Amino acid sequence: MVAASPLDILRFLATRADEGVECVLVTLVGIEGGSSRALGAQMAVAADGRKIGSFSGGCIENAIATEALETLEEGWGHVVRYGIGSPYIDIRLPCGGGIDLLFTPRPKPEAIIAALDMLDQRQPASLRLDCDSAVVAEPLAQRAWDGREVTLVYQPPLRVIALGQGEDLTGFCHLAKAFGTEVTALSPDAGTQQLLAQSGINSLHLPTRTTLPPIEGDTWTAIVFLFHGRDWEEFLLPQALDLPAYYHGAIGSRRTHAARLAALRAAGLGEQTIGKLRGHIGLIPATRDPATLALSILGEIVSEYNSLANWTYWTGEPLSAAALR
Repeated sequence: MVAASPLDILRFLATRADEGVECVLVTLVGIEGGSSRALGAQMAVAADGRKIGSFSGGCIENAIATEALETLEEGWGHVVRYGIGSPYIDIRLPCGGGIDLLFTPRPKPEAIIAALDMLDQRQPASLRLDCDSAVVAEPLAQRAWDGREVTLVYQPPLRVIALGQGEDLTGFCHLAKAFGTEVTALSPDAGTQQLLAQSGINSLHLPTRTTLPPIEGDTWTAIVFLFHGRDWEEFLLPQALDLPAYYHGAIGSRRTHAARLAALRAAGLGEQTIGKLRGHIGLIPATRDPATLALSILGEIVSEYNSLANWTYWTGEPLSAAALR
């Protein structure tokens, strides 16, 4: 994992609760000028000094941890300004702005665990936070800090299902796993599967070109075909397009993609289903090596996942794949 995610912070709180260690949940609720993080960013600090999350490049995290420990001792939460307008004149943000942080001591483990249970079931969850408590909130929608409370929406983690073989598949899966996605690889090649298994990446064997093994998709799933030959697409691609996902993609040139779409039409697929599939994928044009291809495709997948997450964050409603385009 490259850096802590919102789910990692919730899991940190739940684990510390199991250990009997009290914590403070810190939430970014106001920004003046520039900020390294967006509204809703969080950090958790345990009574024993352990912490997770950040609000800058390391400039103020120690001061926040100190404030959090003092909050535990005092027993009541509050909002503190850092940067412009802060009483702490010796603490400045490199961006020159100011941020308001809500310190919530001893968030109820029941609420944190309930939210995690929903997320583990691939359902978004919402928490309403104030100076004294954290509770699961309904309806599922972001509510900005109003001077008393703030409501945050947490979305399930990105899930990626990748089909292929060789370095294109292994390179992509290694990068996706390092980024923190839930990766499942499907490959007909035993050597590819062995390499993935050695890195702790879940993989399934593709024994035939005609049938997908049992896999599940949802609103937060991306499905990508990394085969260079289209012989593995003829039957498997239509089945994949029937799975729910916000992203369906396949590598290849524009000419390859045009032939792919023609084959899908000849197979009787409707235009709405065919329209789910994007080709010539990735953010970097004309990639010629597996590492760059992996970065190019993962960048596109994450960019659209973030758009989906931001929409869900503010409205509580899933954003359709079509609306992302």
